[in-house]
Amino acid sequence: MTALDCTSRADFTRSAALQDRLADVTPGGAHTYARGEDQYPESMAPVIVRGLGAQVWDADGNALIEYGMGLRAVTLGHGYRPVVEAVCAAASGGTCFTRPTRLELDAAEDFLALVPGADMVKFAKNGSDVTTAAVRLARAATGRETIAACDQPFFSVDDWFIGTTPMSAGIPDAARAQTVRFRYNDLASLASALDQHDVACVILEAATAAAEPAPGFLAGVRALCDEHGAVLIFDEIITGFRWSRHGAQGVYGVTPDLSCWGKAMGNGFAVSALAGKRGLMELGGLRTDRDRVFLLSTTHGPEATGLAAFRAVVRAYQDDLPVAAMERAGLRLAGGVADAAADAGLSRYVSAAGRPSCLVFVTRGPDGAPSQEFRTLFLQEMLARGVLGQSFVTSAAHTDELIDRTVDACREALGVYREALDRGDTAGLLRGRPVAPALRRAADPRRRPDRPGHPG
Repeated sequence: MTALDCTSRADFTRSAALQDRLADVTPGGAHTYARGEDQYPESMAPVIVRGLGAQVWDADGNALIEYGMGLRAVTLGHGYRPVVEAVCAAASGGTCFTRPTRLELDAAEDFLALVPGADMVKFAKNGSDVTTAAVRLARAATGRETIAACDQPFFSVDDWFIGTTPMSAGIPDAARAQTVRFRYNDLASLASALDQHDVACVILEAATAAAEPAPGFLAGVRALCDEHGAVLIFDEIITGFRWSRHGAQGVYGVTPDLSCWGKAMGNGFAVSALAGKRGLMELGGLRTDRDRVFLLSTTHGPEATGLAAFRAVVRAYQDDLPVAAMERAGLRLAGGVADAAADAGLSRYVSAAGRPSCLVFVTRGPDGAPSQEFRTLFLQEMLARGVLGQSFVTSAAHTDELIDRTVDACREALGVYREALDRGDTAGLLRGRPVAPALRRAADPRRRPDRPGHPG
């Protein structure tokens, strides 16, 4: 397995065959919609065999520089030895018991030492578990049902959120009606939602890859929640350990009532957390005279490997150097892409945008509007040159050499992009159908043919 240079083009024949088999045994061919083949150019969705640092190797033997890093879950790099060794040591002593372990106490104390304003924490395995637990807790505390959710891409697989998306089949109308949306950086839209509805909680990401909070916005959200008696929930699933080891709340200085964590807190191992103020969290415990909340009760939430991974991540983040490394890599990459685009006369059409530790790339068509066709063409040409990623999200393992190779691949890809713009479309250059939004009502425009003998 060798690395590709800009004169080589990756072949994905074996991956395509494996993807066909995956589609027969797993709905959509992947366990996460964002990992689906419809998010990549047709016949160019690598099936991964292993990873190390900021690179992965696929079934065809291609060595690919990876961005996105496990849907932003990996900040220290794949196979980061201190985490792997901590996990192996924990697993050797057993992973799941009938009573709490000392590891649970140690991990909880580590967590609470990092998170400002949190008095208690409960661990789980994925982000949806903890965001939904936060919503349930808020509803119990306030006696209200309505949720005000920011107009951000994703909070949970559960009914209260998925019912607000185009992919709402199977969600009762009553569940959909219980969530209202408000606009990020728009206090008036939140105030309107709070005035018109009896809101139990307000949930949002304090910041995203594409948007930083405007001055006073988060403080204004805090004040509106206090005024209306609504519980404020920060979704720190992405921002935690990527913005800082204290999360976005530590960067922006606004403390929520509850916060939800996951992804990078285990560097790819399965662990998530709900943290919050004691008065709320105890509603799920044994120090309350109120009706108890069935908060989180998971067999595998406190299992040893996830918590050992988390504690090793905490040790790696003692000084936030991983965040600095991600930001340094992101700045180098954004600058290189900007230079390459300028040299190709494409600054209006292709750019890297967002927080340096959480970059996305923007691809526009001839009319200057974001384009799925041109996004797919860019993905196709980058993949062909050994760069895998729906974004430019970095890790601390992205070295200068890997960033520079990425920029070189980008320069070549932009030559094809320039040709498509000059033609006015991607015809003859894009092989297959464009990518499509992960959350959409129908399988089209990337519907798979029915399996022979098994009509859909």
